[in-house]
Amino acid sequence: QVHLVESGGGSAQAGGSLRLSCVVFGYTYSSNCMGWFRQAPGKEREGVATVDSDGSTTYAASVKGRFTISQDSATTTLWLQMNSLKPEDSAMYYCAAKYKWYGDNCPPISAYTDWGQGTQVTVSS
Repeated sequence: QVHLVESGGGSAQAGGSLRLSCVVFGYTYSSNCMGWFRQAPGKEREGVATVDSDGSTTYAASVKGRFTISQDSATTTLWLQMNSLKPEDSAMYYCAAKYKWYGDNCPPISAYTDWGQGTQVTVSS
């Protein structure tokens, strides 16, 4: 069984930076997609960024150029570097994984089977 634990959330001023980490415990597979997702109060959970086992990344349009997703070679740690933060980035951030994924692109959010407990990010203006 896989267990994901996020950390690094907190409060920041608009224009500031935060770095989120997600450590994966348990057996993992070489073919996978991992991603960061967020959910603000009253809104649906949305994708922020994904990375597959080949290192290909995708970003939501709202964070492109500001956020960077990365992972270590063993795919046991996932990071999200968030720069130029905006108040609208405030949300609970979750990391998630989809193992044994062999598609060309990472799947939609509904396909992710393993989730962390979330870490809160609050950006003030």
